[in-house]
Amino acid sequence: MEFDLNNEGEIDLMSLKRMMEKLGVPKTHLEMKKMISEVTGGVSDTISYRDFVNMMLGKRSAVLKLVMMFEGKANENAPKPVGPPPERDIASLP
Repeated sequence: MEFDLNNEGEIDLMSLKRMMEKLGVPKTHLEMKKMISEVTGGVSDTISYRDFVNMMLGKRSAVLKLVMMFEGKANENAPKPVGPPPERDIASLP
């Protein structure tokens, strides 16, 4: 989330550039495009959360499997809101 500059849940080229500079390992534009291509398999110009976790933990990691299983179950159980949002009053605001 720290490097997702546009709050879309993905790391784009500029976000990756900022992350690498902050880590003290600046890369060229071409090197960063190659990194994104390697992580996404050449399918996308941005790194999704799932791709990021795969990259950081490795595809065979037991921790990765648990994280993805937990995230999948959390998304399944989340009820979808139906109809208009409930009315709120001033007292219910944070």
